[in-house]
Amino acid sequence: MGEFLMRDAALLSEKEWEALDTTVVETVRKFLVGRRLLDLAGPFGPGVEMVPVGTGEERHYVPLTMIDEPFTLYWQDVEVSRAMGTHLELGKAARAAMACAKAEDDLILGGLWEQADKAVGLGDWSKAEGPLDSIVAATEALFGDGFLGPYAVVLSPALYTQTQRVSHGMGRMVSKLIADVAEGGLFRSQLLGETQGMVLSLGAFNFDIAIGQDLVTAYEGNEGLDHLFRVMETIALRVKRPGAICRLEG
Repeated sequence: MGEFLMRDAALLSEKEWEALDTTVVETVRKFLVGRRLLDLAGPFGPGVEMVPVGTGEERHYVPLTMIDEPFTLYWQDVEVSRAMGTHLELGKAARAAMACAKAEDDLILGGLWEQADKAVGLGDWSKAEGPLDSIVAATEALFGDGFLGPYAVVLSPALYTQTQRVSHGMGRMVSKLIADVAEGGLFRSQLLGETQGMVLSLGAFNFDIAIGQDLVTAYEGNEGLDHLFRVMETIALRVKRPGAICRLEG
């Protein structure tokens, strides 16, 4: 890892660093939605500030955004863990990781929403057939414009809940019927508004996440006897074909 992270300066053992890194990575994996939808490109390096989007005359550059969140390990917690042979208290590290995951998804999902080239009305989702009808309409709009899938769906928690019931006409869960159409998966995110959702035609040629510095924990030094850390990453959303994104909106 880069010297700028100053990890060697932290008075943590290899085992303690392993526990800290595992906590951060596993916490982020539980919360991130964007990375389950989009391909990743990179990492290109922590010093990279811009990445290209498109080719030829259509090529332009977008900046990598730094996402970071600080946290503190208190010296007493570290010493008690060592003296008693117990696990290091890493709750603050997990909260910092959750904050970074939220900020990343806000950047990715918000960017997809803003750059969407298509929109389909929600219709009446109080009816069992409502969710499937809207999603099929979105996939038809995408297919008709040459975006052939696979398709993925991301919904607000309120809309996602409407898919967790049985379609009386088909005798199957609505979510299972949607899975037949959206083989790329059905996801939910609290970062979408109550009546918001998206249907995406997946593929790195449509959009991806460019990574400069992948998610990592850096050491910042000490404050008194306590240890200061920062969870950080640099990323950018690259939308190459906005037509591959269809909003579901009320």
